[in-house]
Amino acid sequence: MLLRIFHWTKNCTAILDKRRFMIPVGIVFFLCALSPILAFLLPKFGLSIMIRRFSTYWTGVMLYSLMFIVIGDLIRLIIRRTPLRKRRLFSRIGTVTVGSGIAVCTAVVCLYGSLHARDIKTVSYKVTVDKSCGSLSQLNAVLIADTHMGYAVGYDHIEQMVEKINSCDPDIVIFAGDIFDNSIDGLDYPDRLAEILSSIKSKYGVWACYGNHDINESILMGFTFSWGESPSNDASMTEFLEKANINLLQDESVLIDNSFYLVGRRDAQKPGTEDGSRKSIGELTEGLDKTKPIFVIDHEPSELQETADAGADIDFSGHTHDGQLFPLNLTAGLMWENPCGMIKKDNMYSIVTSGVGVYGPFMRIGTDAEICDVHIEFNG
Repeated sequence: MLLRIFHWTKNCTAILDKRRFMIPVGIVFFLCALSPILAFLLPKFGLSIMIRRFSTYWTGVMLYSLMFIVIGDLIRLIIRRTPLRKRRLFSRIGTVTVGSGIAVCTAVVCLYGSLHARDIKTVSYKVTVDKSCGSLSQLNAVLIADTHMGYAVGYDHIEQMVEKINSCDPDIVIFAGDIFDNSIDGLDYPDRLAEILSSIKSKYGVWACYGNHDINESILMGFTFSWGESPSNDASMTEFLEKANINLLQDESVLIDNSFYLVGRRDAQKPGTEDGSRKSIGELTEGLDKTKPIFVIDHEPSELQETADAGADIDFSGHTHDGQLFPLNLTAGLMWENPCGMIKKDNMYSIVTSGVGVYGPFMRIGTDAEICDVHIEFNG
């Protein structure tokens, strides 16, 4: 990338083909390029947190710069084999034009992605469960996942989320994991965040399970490293949830209002147990009254058939981010049976949200940040 920048700028003007320009630009570029690694290696303190937040934007800029450079190179390679090769595309003016186009496209796409990631949508679903639910004829559940609170996602984003949740007038609110971004130290104003989350209004409360990022681990550009061991859940994260009035279910179930069950699963990748184990969905529903509705919270939508066979009526999940960034959003369906949205698996509905926050780059391109407003009717 740096070589391409120098090749472009020296063709713009001879003034930019001087050491007094190239040396400081090179230093700044390498500091930017190393920011994710510096954030990964440095201890967690003020400067490290600033570097980590910067790196979430730089990662997106780097990825899309490289993508547009590759596209530009392919186009030029194709044109070299046509009569157009004698045109000005390969002249100094052509180099300046192509370089400027790549810079503008990268800037526009990354700016759009950063702004779009901050705009939380509300998606609505209607579900009919063929069971009796006590005295309830319907239930309004709001599903949230992948808030990734931490270095990138702050209290302003969570405040917007809570406003949208409350506007749905929910009976119950469900957090399907990845509440944190691998560190509680990255929270800006944690007391303020807990206060905002505790202002969620819900008849039956707020319930959650943990995801693969709700573990205190080192993280590099969205990818975590546990160095072979099975990391346990961080007690300080659980304490934060208690302050925020969020009820955590870890491989356990609860009967709500003597009407329906809520089953919260440990994460499939990072269960948070010392031996890396978690209960099967069959074990969790074995002793439940299956004439009552059973709703499962499982961060990853990876065991849909097993969950349906275990008697669940709705499986609430997240994790996929619907790919988050173009072109990854085009391939999410290759990895997940339900990458985002709602499908029916036998008698069970699988509802997967693209999530509120982000992992890696603070950008969303081709996908939306969302909460899901799920209207459930009972026909038993």
